[in-house]
Formats: sequence, structure tokens, C-alpha cells
Amino acid sequence: MNLLVIAVGRARRGPEADLLTAYSERLRWPLTVREVEERRPLPVEERRRREGRLLLEATPEHAHVIVLDGAGRTLSSEALARHLACQRDAGTRSVAFLIGGADGHDQAVLARADLALSLGPMTWPHMMVRPMVAEQVFRAQCILEGHPYHRA
Repeated sequence: MNLLVIAVGRARRGPEADLLTAYSERLRWPLTVREVEERRPLPVEERRRREGRLLLEATPEHAHVIVLDGAGRTLSSEALARHLACQRDAGTRSVAFLIGGADGHDQAVLARADLALSLGPMTWPHMMVRPMVAEQVFRAQCILEGHPYHRA
């Protein structure tokens, strides 16, 4: 199963990128990061629509799509592990985690979601969400393998 993080915005070098790399390298499932960006100064609704199109264009057609959204469901690490195991066992080729821009997701992106996932009620910097997703996928892998990394 291939994992993708498809995110609005370009990451710069720094601790967030280093942390993303550290967790990505621990994964047995390959993780690819695709970045999309709308650089034109557009009104909020138009920017959200354009970013949504870019995210969807970067998403493989038959991917299982998990959209990171503050209004999504909150899952425990164990529940996320079960969710990913179901996708793996069903033969899903790609799971794509979509991370929107500062103005949130366009309705078309939310409509495409197989799961809308919230990282909790706090607001997180978008560049932090990438390594947080990678860490939770690594944690899910450890849960599924019975590895002691996850001690709940």
C-alpha cells in the first residue's frame, strides 16, 4: 500500500521537514509527499476552490482519501490503525492524506473524502500536520505489528 501526503504549500527546510523525514524513513509502506500551491492573490473562496482542484488533481483516481479537517472525526491511534489495516486488507493501492491551506478545504475535497479526520479541536500549523500524520501512520504500523513503540 502506498501512502501519499498531498498538501497545500511548499515546505521549507527545518525541524518540521526533518521530523517528517524521520518518520517517513521508519515506515514499511512507502510515503510520498506531493505539494501543490496557488500563488496568485485570490479572494478566499476562489483560492479555496483552486487549492481544492489542485489537491484533487494530485490524488490518484482510486485512492482511499483521508482529508484532514477540523470538523472531521477524531480517532484514537488504535482506530486509525484498524482503519488502515482494513484498507491494506481490502487491497487498497493508495491512501492519500489531503492537507488543505489556511482557509480550509473546498466542498469538492470534502465530498471526495472517504474519511474526514480531525487531529483534535486545537489549530495546528499546516507544516506541523505533515509530520503528525507520518508519526500517526508509523504508530499505526507499530500497533498492527505489536511493536512496543505504542504504549497505550
